[in-house]
Amino acid sequence: MTAYWIALAAAITTSLVGQVLLKSGASGAVAADGGFIHQLFRVPTMVGLVCYGGAALLYIVALRKIPMSVALPCTAASYIVIAIVGWAVFGESLGVQKVAAIGLIAAGVALLATTA
Repeated sequence: MTAYWIALAAAITTSLVGQVLLKSGASGAVAADGGFIHQLFRVPTMVGLVCYGGAALLYIVALRKIPMSVALPCTAASYIVIAIVGWAVFGESLGVQKVAAIGLIAAGVALLATTA
């Protein structure tokens, strides 16, 4: 069963990397001036899409043994990390409400993980 939890953690991590790369591909004057097609073919965007595909494959492996009712909500852990990355790397706001919401998500994921 441990290999399936590792696959789930790898799926979440790969998805996070994909999110950051997609944001990077969408950011900057080049993406804004070049339009959607130019943005789509930027290296960060293309690698981000590949990461999403890899994350989906890893998630499929995890679903072999982890119930979907547990696996999918565990992916909510990525919301916590991506909010922090958005704040630290991209300068996005992280106010009291967002921090409280992140705390609730963390508590929910922790509670759910103990039911598996």
